[in-house]
Formats: sequence, C-alpha cells, structure tokens
Amino acid sequence: MATKPPTGDPVQDAPRVAPPQHAAAGLPAVAHSLHIAQQQMGVRRTAQTLLKVNQKDGFDCPGCAWPEGDERHTAEFCENGAKAVAEEATLRRVTPAFFAAHPLADLASRSGYWLGQQGRITQPMYLPEGADRYEAVTWERAFGIIAEELRALTSPDEALFYTSGRTSNEAAFLLQLFAREFGTNNLPDCSNMCHESSGSALTETIGIGKGSVSLEDLHQADLIIVAGQNPGTNHPRMLSALEKAKSAGAKIISVNPLPEAGLERFKNPQTPKGMIRGAALNDLFLQIRIGGDQALFRLLNKLIIQTEGAVDEAFVHDHTHGYDEFAAAAREADWEQTLAATGLDRHAIEKALAMVLASKRTIVCWAMGLTQHKHSVPTIREVVNFLLLRGNIGRPGAGVCPVRGHSNVQGDRTMGIFERPPAAFLDALDKEFEITSPRHHGYDVVRSIRALRDGDAKVFFAMGGNFVAATPDTDVTEAAIRRARLTVHVSTKLNRSHTVTGTRALILPTLGRTDKDVQASGRQFVTVEDSMSMVHASRGNLTPASPRLLSEPAIVARLARAVLGPDSHTPWEEFENDYATIRDRIARVVPGFEDFNARIAHPGGFTLPHAPRDERRFPTATGRANFTAAPVEHPELPEGRLLLQTLRSHDQYNTTIYGLDDRYRGIKGGRRVVLVNPDDAHALDLPDGAHTDLVSEWKDGIERRAPGFRVVHYPTARGCAAAYYPETNVLVPLDSTADTSNTPASKSVVVRFENTVRQNAPEQAGRSTPAPH
Repeated sequence: MATKPPTGDPVQDAPRVAPPQHAAAGLPAVAHSLHIAQQQMGVRRTAQTLLKVNQKDGFDCPGCAWPEGDERHTAEFCENGAKAVAEEATLRRVTPAFFAAHPLADLASRSGYWLGQQGRITQPMYLPEGADRYEAVTWERAFGIIAEELRALTSPDEALFYTSGRTSNEAAFLLQLFAREFGTNNLPDCSNMCHESSGSALTETIGIGKGSVSLEDLHQADLIIVAGQNPGTNHPRMLSALEKAKSAGAKIISVNPLPEAGLERFKNPQTPKGMIRGAALNDLFLQIRIGGDQALFRLLNKLIIQTEGAVDEAFVHDHTHGYDEFAAAAREADWEQTLAATGLDRHAIEKALAMVLASKRTIVCWAMGLTQHKHSVPTIREVVNFLLLRGNIGRPGAGVCPVRGHSNVQGDRTMGIFERPPAAFLDALDKEFEITSPRHHGYDVVRSIRALRDGDAKVFFAMGGNFVAATPDTDVTEAAIRRARLTVHVSTKLNRSHTVTGTRALILPTLGRTDKDVQASGRQFVTVEDSMSMVHASRGNLTPASPRLLSEPAIVARLARAVLGPDSHTPWEEFENDYATIRDRIARVVPGFEDFNARIAHPGGFTLPHAPRDERRFPTATGRANFTAAPVEHPELPEGRLLLQTLRSHDQYNTTIYGLDDRYRGIKGGRRVVLVNPDDAHALDLPDGAHTDLVSEWKDGIERRAPGFRVVHYPTARGCAAAYYPETNVLVPLDSTADTSNTPASKSVVVRFENTVRQNAPEQAGRSTPAPH
C-alpha cells in the first residue's frame, strides 16, 4: 500500500559508500521500480498506471525523450521512468491545510527531496505581499492577479515566460502565442541550459538543430560513439537500442570522465538471459579529461584525412562547404597537446581510429558532457566535421544523435518556445492570427536572471520546471527572483522554486501526463515530440488529483483572456474546449505538421521531416553542410585544483530527487558527496570519508562555496571531480557560459577544497540535521 510522506529531512552528507557497480538494470532495477511505485501509488494504481506508460493508447513518460519503436513491450518503461510516473501519480496530497501548517520560512529550509515527497498540489495557492505563508485562492482571482501585474508593466519585455520540457505541444504553442500577442519574445526554456549548444552547432553546420537518426539507424550502425553521456541513469531505455545494435555486430566506444555501469554491461529486464547474464556494451572506454572532447575529435579528423581513401570525397565534393579551411586546421592537430588535453594515451586513440576506419556507418550520441562547457559549440561542430568526413550524415545507420533530456523539450522548441525565433515562423504566426509579433530578440535563461537581478524584468511566469534549482549561481539567481513583483509557477508538486518568491507569488496546480483531461468538447489528448522527431499522442488514464486542477492549455487560454481581454481576436475559449482546434492552427503555422489531426490519429504518430536525413539536403546559409575550423580549446587547470562536473545521481531526474541513493556508483543514503580520483585525493590531502567545502574559482574573483561534502575516492579521470546538482549549482558562475549558445558551463568548474575535516571528527563541516517534525 502507499506510504505517507516523510516528516523530517534526512541527513544527506553521511552516506554509506560501496564500490561502484559494473552492470545496469536487471532484477535490482525491477525491484526498486516496484518498491518506489508501491510507496507512492499502492499496488492497484501501480499496475493501472505503469502498463499505460509509452503505449500507443497510453501516456508519454514524463521523464526522458528517448523514442519508442513501433513494437512495444507490455512494460515499456525503465526504472527512472517508473519513478517519474510514481512521483506524478502519487496518492499523497498537498492541500491548503498543509500550507497553513508550513510557513514559507519552514518550506525554504527543507530539501528538494522532502518538498517533492509531499505529493500533488490540489488547488491554486497565493502568497500575498508581506504574508508568511501561502493561502488558497480561486482560479478567477489568480488570473486577475497575474493580469493586474502584467498590465502594470512599462513594457511587455518586463515579463518572462519560462517553459519546462514537460509541457505539451499544445500548451507550448498557446504560451508562445500569448507571449507574442502580449508583445514579447522573452521565452526562456530548459533547452537554454542543456542542448542549446547542440542546436546552435547543428543549425550552423547541417541546417537543422535536431538529431538526424532514428532508432532503426542505431540498430543498423557499425559504430556508435557515446560521448559525455550516461544512458544507464539518464536514458535507460537507450541501453536496449545499444544492445540490439551490438547483437547486429556494432561496436561501441564510450567517451567519458567517469566509468558508467550502463555502458559496461546491460542486464535487460525484458528477457531471462538479460536478467541473469546481460550484454557487455563497451568495446572501448576512452576515459577523457573533462572538456577534452574537441581536441580528441580534431586529432581523429587529422588522422582520417591522413589515411588514404578514408575521406568520402564524393560526399565532401557534392554536399559540403569549407573543407579546405577545415582540413588545414585539422592537419595542425598535435599529438602531445591532444594527449595533455584529453588525458588519454596514444594507444587508446589509435585503437579508436582503427574502429572508426573499419566502420561504414557511424553515429555519435552525446548529452550534457559535451554541451555545458565554454567551448561546447565548437566541440559539437568538430563532431559534425568527424561525421561529414566519411559521409556519415544522410544515410542509414549514420548521423548525429543529441540525446535530449526532458520528454518534450524538443517539441517545445518546434512549437516556437524560443527567444530568437526565425522570421519565417513569426510571419506564419502573424498571418494565421492577425497579430504583430515583436521582431527583436528576447531573453534566454541566463539573460532572464540578469534582467531580474538588474530590475529589467518584474514578472516571472513558469510553465512547469524548477527554475531556481535548475539554474546556475544559486545565490545570485535566488536574489534575482526575489526582486520580481510577481512569480507564478504552473506545477504538479512542490519544489524549491515555490519557496523563493517575488513580492507576491502564485502556484497554479495542473494536470499531469497520467491524468485524464476532460474539457467541454469531451476527453482530450496532447502531443509530444521525442528525441528523434517522432510526434505522438499522450492520453492520461487516472482521475485527477483534485477537481480544482486545470490543464496546461486551459491555464494559458484563461490567462490570455484575462490579460488580453476583448481586444484579442484569438479564440482562446475554443482552444481550451477542444485541443484539436489548437492542432489545426499548428498545422498552418509550423512546417511538418500539415494535416496534424489526421496524422496524429495514426497509432504511434508520425515523423517530422528532416532534410539532411531524408534528402541529404542541408538548409544552411551556404546550402551545403558546413565544415568549420574553430581553434581547439580545453579547460586550463591551476595547480592544486580539480575540474568539477555537476551530474545526476541514479535517484533523480533533473532537479527531481526520488531518493538519496546512487546505486551504480555505490552511494547510499546521501547526496552531498564529491567523487575524487584517489591519486588526486592523496596529492590534495583529501582522505576518503573526510568532509570538505568546495569553492569554485572564476575570473570575477567572487567566492562561491558549497560546504560540507563527503569525499569519496572514485575512479574518475585524473584532474577531475564530480558532484550532484542542484547542490553544486551554487558553484557555477552566472556569466560562465558557452560561447554562442550561452548555456551555463556546469561541466567544467575549477574548484579548490577548504575546511577539510577528517572522518570521525566530532564536528563535520556542513553536516545537516533532521528538520523538525
């Protein structure tokens, strides 16, 4: 049966530590999934819900954006997907009585884990100016408060409309339409913090900021390179695709500072053999130094060029631009400099080259390990160079595969959630709705925080997400948010962002993916786009957590009516009543969605067009795929410092903390840990089990400190360390971002260690204490 939420916060800096594991999934994953699901939902609801996850007549998992094949298993979900569903479909409830019992100061003292465990929010809540706690409010009054603040702004650009990747296509389209009819392009989203670097690099080089492969391509590849990604925790269903590719003869190279269990061996819970023995995935593990990926791919490109017959000269001649300049730069790649930048040895790189040259069909997959550095965009451009050299874009079994995190983050961008929209999109939007969209660029996430900090933005509206916990430079961000006149969060559950507010604040509770959505015209469904440009329907099957919840499209439609009033000719009420009418408009505005309603009726949905993949046509400024020749960069590490990457534990999804364990890395019962190579730890006098403060260093000279982290000796690359976010986001300077994309550089933070207290000392630095009951 379902259990009650915790009353006190557990200690998080004194975990039990065991050796890391060397296989992922299997029976432990099944057992843990069912345990978490039953805690949150009970036995009957667990079965009712999990059997509908990622099914053609069910709902899309609210976790990652990994696609489903045409044939589905009965249990088409992974361990972390089951956790995500359980968190949303929980029987726990956060009512007005809860808020009456917990002042804002109390909520602000709690961990994100404790807040998330309390359950679903049941009705709109309002924090008046000067009040010490939230109080219940009607929907009509809530929309009136937002309208009052928005109408009082000097300029529409003083409002920010943030979007989380969980938001459906329909809700995202309405939100960007409302923002632009209101008069702003301030549409920051979670892409700004993750794959913005991928979109920037791919748009310039191949003409579209999305991956070019399908699941079938992965199954047909000869070589798959997985760089800066941990699929065993972040995209577990990807392991099934890698296993199938391996069984067909593919080779796999992983490039990462940390060894990851999921890429060592995958115990597929769908088969008896998989549960018992599993399949080895990695053929070669390149344990690269943080930020050394551009140098690695540049040297590989030099070696390909130097190998007779290795370059696909016909493809390069017929489909690319800029080869000569790129080749000249590649020939300058230096072995010694590359070995220093990567931490690899020559033999490992030569072995990788041999695998590359033996492959006729190569795919490169990547995630945040490539996208969150100062030089992320040129790094991903170098990956594209690598694929272009051998014609590995636009043919089966080959291409670029940026693996997206949130389940509709790619779809939200397709729907127009973008602070720098292309003119063609705005032209189509204006024609369809007879409005005049602003043409000047809006604020992304980092610029939004600066605008709040500097008083240039006064209203912050978030469609989902946990903005305060997801963003960098925690102290700066929280101070900036507190300067707002009004903060509004459309949410299913409590999170840190509800406790860091403007002068006034609202929490607007919404339906989740698992909930039935019934409007005036009958039962509705929404749509999402996965990491490989497949668009499909999502239909919840549970009675909503409260009759007072509104769907995301309904919230946007009612907000627009309250703010824009009778001067708006957009049929907002019609859109709320029948989502098919929203899809009709999307079909006339967004390329690739023609005849949307008819095509989405097909079980499994449809694939959006992708010119490089489908036609080897590259809609770039040159009309060809572009080679690029950026200077090679890598982070410099001062003496006595380490390079820190922030990462997830196995018991979390983005900022949602499901539990306090990181099973594959051997961490149990705590999150305030820092993983350090034993040789580095010895040199820095950091004994295993000691507690220490992490202090980041950046050119602004400001001290940023994360206190009380337990040192764990761990086989990470030399010179590198790792710790979980959001706890370490405080160390990431707001202005430390990727060139071009402006993505926070959360994967290459220079840190030193201070106030180290050895194990068993009577007072341990930063030790947390249980919260009062």
